[in-house]
Amino acid sequence: MTATEPRVLIADDQALVRTGFRMILASGGITVVGEAADGVEAVAAARDLRPDVVLMDVRMPTMDGLEATRRVLADVPDCRVVMLTTFDLDHYVYAALAAGASGFLLKDVTPEHLVAAVRLIDTGNALLAPSITRRLVKRFATGEHGTKAPAIHRDLTALTPREREVLTLMGQGRSNAELAETLTLSEATVKTHVARIFAKLNLRDRAQAVVLAYETGLVTPGDPG
Repeated sequence: MTATEPRVLIADDQALVRTGFRMILASGGITVVGEAADGVEAVAAARDLRPDVVLMDVRMPTMDGLEATRRVLADVPDCRVVMLTTFDLDHYVYAALAAGASGFLLKDVTPEHLVAAVRLIDTGNALLAPSITRRLVKRFATGEHGTKAPAIHRDLTALTPREREVLTLMGQGRSNAELAETLTLSEATVKTHVARIFAKLNLRDRAQAVVLAYETGLVTPGDPG
């Protein structure tokens, strides 16, 4: 998380995509510190440039975006990775969230949304719309099509009953404002609960919280959001 505009690395095997995203981000006042044409280049560039945010294509030659995400986050823990995909239900996306990515964007994202999304991710939030979260989990976390991300085992007994309630609602894709309304709490109190959950469970952001909520059974596909 940075106090200034985020520094971005773009990893995509299509030069036109990289150029387009670079121009869009520059027009929004965001600095692109580097580009990579495959996963290997992305890992090396992230290690050298220490970007705040990496826009990572899912499908690239040499090393795909999923493995590159794992390696980038291992080398640069403070970095945040956003997956780029042509398909909103690509099976790589859910696995990438489990690997630590903070969300995903479709490649046909509007310029305004791209700039806003990069800033959002840089503040520690996640790009996970509730409807997309539910579809991802329904298709992949339940093992449909033989695809299931590795289970995350974390000790939820460290959480208070209220914190478990907050984590469950986060798993349904609720925002802090919605959490406050549902639980009849102030947003400041909700933020405190969320911060404590992250600290106790060693979670990077809300994306990992959503994955954890499903994989520990706090939330199941089909639960109302």
